[in-house]
Amino acid sequence: MDAASAAINGASKTVITSQASYLEGSNVKETKVIIAELCRHFYHLGWVSGTGGSITIKVHDDAVPKPQQLIVMSPSDAYSFVSSHKERMMEEDMYVLSTDGTVLSEPLSKPWPNKPPKCSDCGPLFLKAYEMRNAGAVIHSHGMESCLVTMLNPSSKEFRITHMEMIKGIQGHGYYDELIIPIIENTAHERELTESLAVAIKVYPKSTAVLVRNHGIYVWGDSWISAKTQAECYHYLFDAAIKLHQLGLDWSTPSHGPILHPYGGQSILRNTKVSVNGGTLSSNSGIRQPRKCIVLDIEGTTTPISFVAEVLFPYARDSVEKHLVLTYETTETQDDIKLLRAQVDEDLKNSVAGTIPIPVDGGKEEVTGAVVANVRAMIKADRKITALKQLQGHIWRSGFLNRELEGVVFPDVPEALEKWHSLGIKVYIYSSGSRLSQKLLFGNTKYGDLRKYLCGFFDTTIGNKREMRSYVHITETLGVDNPSEILFITDVYEEATAAKAAGMEVIVSIRAGNGPLPESHGLRTIESFSEV
Repeated sequence: MDAASAAINGASKTVITSQASYLEGSNVKETKVIIAELCRHFYHLGWVSGTGGSITIKVHDDAVPKPQQLIVMSPSDAYSFVSSHKERMMEEDMYVLSTDGTVLSEPLSKPWPNKPPKCSDCGPLFLKAYEMRNAGAVIHSHGMESCLVTMLNPSSKEFRITHMEMIKGIQGHGYYDELIIPIIENTAHERELTESLAVAIKVYPKSTAVLVRNHGIYVWGDSWISAKTQAECYHYLFDAAIKLHQLGLDWSTPSHGPILHPYGGQSILRNTKVSVNGGTLSSNSGIRQPRKCIVLDIEGTTTPISFVAEVLFPYARDSVEKHLVLTYETTETQDDIKLLRAQVDEDLKNSVAGTIPIPVDGGKEEVTGAVVANVRAMIKADRKITALKQLQGHIWRSGFLNRELEGVVFPDVPEALEKWHSLGIKVYIYSSGSRLSQKLLFGNTKYGDLRKYLCGFFDTTIGNKREMRSYVHITETLGVDNPSEILFITDVYEEATAAKAAGMEVIVSIRAGNGPLPESHGLRTIESFSEV
């Protein structure tokens, strides 16, 4: 055997030995024990009774990249009448799989009345969550709450809830956010759900769960602790929604007030005929679709342009250096600098005026100086870019917390928000400012915290405000049947025309200091929200 062959053979033996060591190691054993404990715990919660539910966890090992870690999975309940029922699950009942789903270790057969071992029918769906979300664990529950909540609206493809404390337990969400979980239709066999689950995961990148109508829920997290915590929060929220529904209250609106007619009291129904003075009118005979959502711009619409231009921008410009110096070592600021550096590199390629390189290996003073110079040039040019808006939001947050800033809205805005909210109309914000800065502005006004009337916030991460596809994305996110059910109010003509092209109803806000509209623009205008 030559030296090269010997080296290859030696490397191969090392890999095989390492794999065997990993498979027989304490980490796999501990993971099996954890799944057995969780099965018993979830059984007593009613999530995995009978033949329902399953759990899988990746075997954590610092020496093994997460995508290559082994997978431990509970068996199918068809495997056993006795020892494999979830309340009696033991570590020796578990399967161990490779990342591609190949079974590396399986439980031994047990005497009658047990059936031969069989891996969980959820296996293909678990593998999709591992593959598409780099999950560390996946929990499939048949909890009654997760089943009933899909029946509250049999035609809905989403479950939505907002302004509930336990939303904070869901990754990437806060109290004021609207939690959206996709609902897919059930099939006769679990494995047949794989494709629709994969589509839902792709279409809802922020979601950490998928509901299956009349069936249950799949929940994943970075670790088994994250998956367990989120599963508990989801079930709590489902239970809350069911109980609110029983009380006649709307779980999907900020105040959870009475469930109102979805058309704000109007009696016009889609695809029906309505009696009018002894005759009938078809709902598709030119009658405007009922308004379900209102999307608001900020600058020049809810808030004077002067506040943004003369207060917020100067504050960010004057405070950026102090902010960077005080927070330089934090992960948040380092992420801000990284994002700005990427934008600056692109600007340098495009010869954007006022751009200077931000060194990668420079010291604190050198990096800070370069960032400050670029940020001030970007503010001066009024650039609508995510990197700038993200840092500005963090600077403004400090200003609001220190009471150096207060959000400003027109006097008619709070009253209008309260009125729309009482009619069951969901209100959202779409601004070039970051979601954080939007929340800060509406959460700190002299009228109090107005976020209780708002269902969500959109920024330029969903798209440029002057492009039609951005409004198409918003329509898809809000889940309405027709874009005409959404009213968009803005002061910018180009934004209005883009939203109109996407099918939305559009109104242009005329406020002091706003720019002029083209002649013969053909759009409805208002000077106060009281006119809406």
